[in-house]
Amino acid sequence: MNVLVVEDDAELAQFIQKGLHSEGNSVTLAFDGTIGRSFVNDHRFDVVVLDVSLPGMNGYDLCHYIKHNWPAIPVLLLTALGSLDNKVAGFEAGADDYLTKPFAFKELLFRLKALSRRHSVQPLLPKRLEVADLVLDTDSHQVWRAGKRIILTAREYALLEYLLINQGRVMSRVNIQENVWDIHFNTNTNVVDVYINYLRRKIDTEEPKLVHTVFGVGYMIGLEP
Repeated sequence: MNVLVVEDDAELAQFIQKGLHSEGNSVTLAFDGTIGRSFVNDHRFDVVVLDVSLPGMNGYDLCHYIKHNWPAIPVLLLTALGSLDNKVAGFEAGADDYLTKPFAFKELLFRLKALSRRHSVQPLLPKRLEVADLVLDTDSHQVWRAGKRIILTAREYALLEYLLINQGRVMSRVNIQENVWDIHFNTNTNVVDVYINYLRRKIDTEEPKLVHTVFGVGYMIGLEP
């Protein structure tokens, strides 16, 4: 992998660089967000690791910039801020995964490999995904319900797209975590339930209701639970 690590803690950044080098990866280091943005503009990376609390440009803003301009590049946020609100903020910025400090290097490596592998084999999607009067355009990332445009965050869109790809099937929370948030953050968190509620408030203002809870199993989208 060709990895960009944006981390202002030089000792930690060099520890990550040394570990990734030992596994045969190429690593570029940036010690503030503005420099990280310049590197992203000038080079191709397979995955980006971002600290949140960065000088120059914070990790949330840099993540949003990357995902807006190069949405195919996976981003992992690496931070000491581990609360649900912090994770939600990171995923709202478009992050693909979230690892809380302190961490084991082997876990970081596992997550980066999984992110790189997953994003290198993205399946081709149909231009439109539909159920009832809900329409999602996979090219423009726009969504409509009953002809009315619905504005979704990046993570809400990813969740809706995944449910629509699997419409009529019940998706477990673990399944959703692994496919919408890539791989394992703390499975005890209720971030999936939080985002399901966000989605319902935006797309289920019309009848019939389309997002359903199957108690003890997970969630599905369709005309009937």
